[in-house]
Amino acid sequence: MKALAFWMTMKCAVVELPYGGAKGGVICDPRTMSIGEIERLTRRFTSEISMFIGPDQDIPAPDVNTNPQIMSWIMDTYSHLKGKATPGVVTGKPIEIGGSKGRVEATGRGVFYVTRELAAKEGFDLSKVGVAIQGFGNVGMNAARIFAQHGVKVVAVSDVNGGLYDKKGLDLEDVIRWQKEHGGTIATYPEADHIPADKFVEVPCDILIPAAMENEITQKNAGKIKAKYIVEGANGPTSGEADAILNKRGIVVVPDILANAGGVTVSYFEWVQDIQAYFWSEKEINAKLQEIITRSFHETYDIHKKDKVDMRLAAFMLGLRRLGAAVRLRGVYP
Repeated sequence: MKALAFWMTMKCAVVELPYGGAKGGVICDPRTMSIGEIERLTRRFTSEISMFIGPDQDIPAPDVNTNPQIMSWIMDTYSHLKGKATPGVVTGKPIEIGGSKGRVEATGRGVFYVTRELAAKEGFDLSKVGVAIQGFGNVGMNAARIFAQHGVKVVAVSDVNGGLYDKKGLDLEDVIRWQKEHGGTIATYPEADHIPADKFVEVPCDILIPAAMENEITQKNAGKIKAKYIVEGANGPTSGEADAILNKRGIVVVPDILANAGGVTVSYFEWVQDIQAYFWSEKEINAKLQEIITRSFHETYDIHKKDKVDMRLAAFMLGLRRLGAAVRLRGVYP
């Protein structure tokens, strides 16, 4: 949890959002809980942390195993405790109660923007490469859809139960339909080759997008990865030992604190809209997101080239420079 809080701090600094960073959570398995149990747990948790959160203090946002309904319960509970509607206390809400258009797709869209800029800088044609996406939840599924909409061939996707591979490119809308009709999994989809979940990162592809959980790329499998580029859609998907192996092999890794910053960026947009009580169109939101992510990528890539460091270190250097400047300007009190 401390690592996730640190990464969030760095992520906000890299894309120049006026936030620090924090993380919180509850140890439970929501797959074994009823809707009522999840609601009661969410409301109790919100009540217990209510003194630490607020629209001018700490604004929770969605992460693993949360959804817009859970964000709604947080907003409603906090609002009851404060005696007034306070939509700006949390982001990732449904649009009907102060959510932002484009928030659901934001992380996946940011991953696409980063990958598109990477292709331009590295000199390859996105329409001629194969992309593999590990994880088919909010980030992975939306990223896959957006890549396909822009004419990029998605050759492999996976969920916790296993992966699918088709070197000619998957029919993603058919895969999504199958997922909805067969218990929420894609692993039994019949129109593709099947890959064990623990072997997915080794699939033949040009670009690998880990968009599942932490430490999916490890010392054990880093040497077997066939991709030339890795764009981290999840938080912390690559272990430190694996990172060193990938660097030695010349595989370019676009780190999570840059690649998946689309989500927190549009959470920031949601917060701004709630505070102003003035809401933007999805077109405006996507344009603002593209501007921020594109600028941040180029700033990171320039450090990567100028200082001859890998992209992860370049992103940390960018974030730390901004944090350091803020600390120096504020000074120490008393």
